[in-house]
Amino acid sequence: MVDNVGRGSLVDSALQGLQHTSQKSNQTNERLSTSLRMQDPLDGTQDFFTAQGLSSRATDLIEARDQVGQAISTIQSAEAGLDSIDQLSHQARAIAIAAQNASDPAEQARLADQFNHIRVQIDSIASDASFGGTNLIGALPDNLTVSLNEDGGTLTVKGTDSSSVGLGISLRTFGSDADIEAALADIENAQSQVRSNSESLSSSTSTLQNRIDFTDNLTNTLEQGAANLTQADLNEEAASLLSLQTRQALGSNALTIATESERAVLGLFG
Repeated sequence: MVDNVGRGSLVDSALQGLQHTSQKSNQTNERLSTSLRMQDPLDGTQDFFTAQGLSSRATDLIEARDQVGQAISTIQSAEAGLDSIDQLSHQARAIAIAAQNASDPAEQARLADQFNHIRVQIDSIASDASFGGTNLIGALPDNLTVSLNEDGGTLTVKGTDSSSVGLGISLRTFGSDADIEAALADIENAQSQVRSNSESLSSSTSTLQNRIDFTDNLTNTLEQGAANLTQADLNEEAASLLSLQTRQALGSNALTIATESERAVLGLFG
């Protein structure tokens, strides 16, 4: 009777071992199919929630990075506008110098019309240099406030009036030497202002680009940290699955032997 109980225990033990191995095999197969070694808190509470926190912060940083990228495009649009305005100012200066050298009042008047037409072009460019509804160099310039991170850090880029009026370029008749000299002075001051505005915008672009580079590096670090906590080592899991399959085969054999042995013993008492 004691021997019979022992035989039954062998079957139970073999069955439990086979079930445990089968369960481990299923878990390993799941890790191989998903590439994740944990998918819910039950797989490892601390690591799971730490990985979630890292991933959440990475997502917030990506959103902030996108806003910074949009801001850079806005600034670059303004910089392109200032570059065109600078080129027009050189044309206006050349026209004023030509008027200074001209002796015919009719020629000077014609050159004055060209000069004033350049003012119109400057106004048009300043008005059109917007991106996403934000214009940093228009007659009524916008300010641009950029979110730098998920904690509310910001950078404000101040707009500057780069229209002909904002730059101090007045309408001219070139009817006198004084008027021509005033036009040349206007252009010189305007060019100085345009250079200053361009340098300020360029500095802001550099700051924001550095922020993007930093955010990219930090995001990669956070995502890699989360992956290290949750992703499975596929080579290790494949080796583990092979071992479990071998154990499963041996367990099946052991269960078969234990069952046959139990039947043989029971047959003796039959």
